[in-house]
Amino acid sequence: LLKGTLDLLVLKALSWGEMHGFGISLWLDGHSDGSLAVDDSALYQALHRLEGRALVSADWGVTENNRRARFYKLTAAGRRHLKAQTDTWLRYTQSVTAILTLAPDAG
Repeated sequence: LLKGTLDLLVLKALSWGEMHGFGISLWLDGHSDGSLAVDDSALYQALHRLEGRALVSADWGVTENNRRARFYKLTAAGRRHLKAQTDTWLRYTQSVTAILTLAPDAG
């Protein structure tokens, strides 16, 4: 993943609702058809970073398997950040795609 992409993807996952780390990993895997293999340590570093920036908050809870886990949710600042970064990302990828799909002149 490109630098900063994981943070954006985690915020997007949490826009669907509160999740624990493993749930986020499953969400990303399922919505990318398995093409985004996210390392556990990278995921938890991203969550810690996002929590430190007050873009997500976390509370302890119990999973569906009756295990204790931290459940993360977007804050209002996280929602605003997700919107702004998504807009930036989409403009960026459109520009890169336009350049990469240019065909050289046959002349």
